[in-house]
Amino acid sequence: MNKVGKVIIGIILAIFIIAVIAFMIGIIYYNNSLKAYENEENGQEIVIEIPEKTGVSAIANLLEEKNVIKNSFTFKVYLKLHKKINLQAGKYVFNNGKDDVESVVKKLTAGDIIDDSISITFVEGKNMRYIAKTIAEKTNNTEEDVFNLVEDVEYLTEIINKYWFLTEEMANVDIYYPLEGYLMPDTYTFENKDVSVKTIFSKMLDATDKYLSANREDVESTNLTVHQLLTLASIAELEGSTYEERAEIIGVFYNRLNKNMSLGSDVTTYYALKKELADGDLSSKEIATENPYNTRAANMNGKIPIGPICNPSKDSIKAVIYPKETDALYFVSDKNGKAYFTKTYEEHQTLIKNLKESNLWYTY
Repeated sequence: MNKVGKVIIGIILAIFIIAVIAFMIGIIYYNNSLKAYENEENGQEIVIEIPEKTGVSAIANLLEEKNVIKNSFTFKVYLKLHKKINLQAGKYVFNNGKDDVESVVKKLTAGDIIDDSISITFVEGKNMRYIAKTIAEKTNNTEEDVFNLVEDVEYLTEIINKYWFLTEEMANVDIYYPLEGYLMPDTYTFENKDVSVKTIFSKMLDATDKYLSANREDVESTNLTVHQLLTLASIAELEGSTYEERAEIIGVFYNRLNKNMSLGSDVTTYYALKKELADGDLSSKEIATENPYNTRAANMNGKIPIGPICNPSKDSIKAVIYPKETDALYFVSDKNGKAYFTKTYEEHQTLIKNLKESNLWYTY
């Protein structure tokens, strides 16, 4: 072999050796890149949210930027080699110094996301003060946030334009809390505690819309406005314990309205005074207080209160749409919540006397 041939062979051999070394270095670098990212923050949790429709390259760059992985390029190579391309959006938590690329990819392909969702139960028959308190307890909002929203004229105009059953009636200046009575009691799920009061109200109003729209023809056949219907339903909700009792209570209310009598409901007086039933008996002065909510006052003959006094159940709304026909003009409940109906005031007074003698009268 001549001198030139030996040189060529030497060059080829050198290139081969360099290539082998480079390959080995590449393998070592690649394998090292797949290990968990380690720094002075080892052991800390890293929370990352991947938006919907985020591409693989963007995800890889985000993971590298947040120190979840060492190298975005080798991460993408790993995905290609292992045919892992279905990375799911969502909020993930990774452990710095512990999660290697394999475990990161497993979480992303399995959709092993953090569930920050919350459920809020709004009980039937509760008023806006309870709703505000519940929202403050379950979310990052305050009670003041709730009250500020229901007094926001721009917001009220917006939702009045959106929902067919909302009208200017609920925005009357004498209404304590606009939207009282319109928020459907139920259990609702939200993304997390940062949910806005608007979003909460939207879900509740959507549920009310669904129910009222499904029964719209019957609702309109009552010859009541939706506001009046919900007002009567809210009173029946607090006065009766069962659908049957509430339907008969509504029958009594219709009879009294037709005779130009007051509804005479204590629960409206409590609401007018912003008191709870558990606060104790009402005084004669309180009962006689003229207020657009108080149906015990002398100026309320033949009138429905200015607005709902709580957020009624579907059964109470149904009771107003389908009331029970009755000759009764009076009703009263015992301490166990059972309702009794009478035709005359004398019968009503005798019934109360008998309930007291039988230790069935409610006392505070």
